[in-house]
Amino acid sequence: MPKISAAAPAVLLALLCMAGLLSIEPTVRATADEQEPIGAVVPRVDAIVQHYMQDAHVPGLTYGIIRHGRVEHIGVMGVQDLEARRPVTPTTLFRIASMSKAFTALAILKLRDDGKLTLDALAETYVPEMRGWTYPTKDSPRLRVRDLLSHAGGFVTDDPWGDRQTVLPEADFTRMLRDGVPFTRAPGMAYEYSNFGFALLGRIVTNVSGMPFKDYIEGNIMRQLGMSDTGYDITVSPSDRRALGYRWENGAFSREPDMVHGAFGSMGGVQTTATDYVKWVTFLLSAWPPRDDAESGPARRASVREMAQGLNFPQRVQRPGLSTPACTQAMTYGMGLRIAQDCDAGLTLAHGGGYPGYGSYVLLLPDHDIGIFAFANRTYAGPSGAVWDIAMELKKAGWFTGRTMPVSPALTRMYDTARSMFAARRIDPGRASLAQNFLMDRSEANWQAEFDRLSNQAGTCRTETPIVASGALSGAFSWACDRGTISGELLLAPTNPPSIQSLTLRFVP
Repeated sequence: MPKISAAAPAVLLALLCMAGLLSIEPTVRATADEQEPIGAVVPRVDAIVQHYMQDAHVPGLTYGIIRHGRVEHIGVMGVQDLEARRPVTPTTLFRIASMSKAFTALAILKLRDDGKLTLDALAETYVPEMRGWTYPTKDSPRLRVRDLLSHAGGFVTDDPWGDRQTVLPEADFTRMLRDGVPFTRAPGMAYEYSNFGFALLGRIVTNVSGMPFKDYIEGNIMRQLGMSDTGYDITVSPSDRRALGYRWENGAFSREPDMVHGAFGSMGGVQTTATDYVKWVTFLLSAWPPRDDAESGPARRASVREMAQGLNFPQRVQRPGLSTPACTQAMTYGMGLRIAQDCDAGLTLAHGGGYPGYGSYVLLLPDHDIGIFAFANRTYAGPSGAVWDIAMELKKAGWFTGRTMPVSPALTRMYDTARSMFAARRIDPGRASLAQNFLMDRSEANWQAEFDRLSNQAGTCRTETPIVASGALSGAFSWACDRGTISGELLLAPTNPPSIQSLTLRFVP
């Protein structure tokens, strides 16, 4: 089985995880010695993929794992076509369907950053054919660009109709826009997935940039990332490297017709390879964390992170895959990506791609700097479960290491002040550093009693343990004591200079 592997890099040593809404507990990160190397993990994740392929009747598949800006592994299985039985390689071309939407969303944000459009402008500002549309109610708001990005435009769900519109000529799409389309509800009322809405975004990219959206996105995003094999027009790609699309029906495979580029390509028309797609995943993950480094990609890091801002209408969904225990995620749609908080992975950015002849899925874990994707050549193959099972296998291997946040000078100073107050068993050492509310919320006498109680319970504590930041003005800490542990959180007020608004201490025998 051809594969590309890289040795796992060294990792940082501490992790902060949020427990509930208010409690912040420091967690020890896995050290390099506790993490399994990629060579030990590959047989297990290969087995996950092989089981999925057999169960889902998939002729060929490729998947990739990226961590810390490096390709850890590209796995390839099966064949790219059932006739010549050419094996899948890392440079085999797959259609990735709705995973294309993230490229379109970033193009919109890039044009916004260039001052050529605004997200809160009416979509008809950039698509004149929409100006005569009839909305479902007299009090309906007219569509904004932002509504289209978040699938809140009031259009009806259009899978799988939208997939078959990939080939629609631009002139026919213009007539469709001029005639208007029916709404299923007023815009801005709910999330409902719409391929048509992303086709509209493609038309906005075309009109605002002055070039076909295909040319704009290929030239200003894909080629800037070195994605030389990625694009929308499959007819210009090498035929001997294409993964042909198949349907599994009545116990046998049948060939799906190839769909040429058309007006709906902006919602699902991208064709790419594993070796190209890792560049896209690496670029997206590189937007975290925010930092002072010079910008180096085709779009601002802040704009990439904006794609992860869920735009209202949260949903409760079950995590895909077979991993246990199960996890109910809180999910919203961002911009070309589904955004969720997962029980084990933290912040996740994901999207599937279902298409005649193809199925794909990508999962980004910014908290751990890991990306996983899979492409398959069977209609609506849906490898989301396999990708999530790979992610949970990486967790078992110690790869979920989180990111450290630097401790700001203000947090360091105020932590020193808190330690001084605890050691003295009184407020006096920190009085000048307390926010206005501190002694209003809890009296000085009560604080002194609390310090006495904790000190008597815990005995001598080693308070030199550093604080673990959850932000520039907040953090958590844990002190080892003679008779147990004191854990705490420190929260500073937004004053200049910052002051202590809250100090929480708990003794654990």
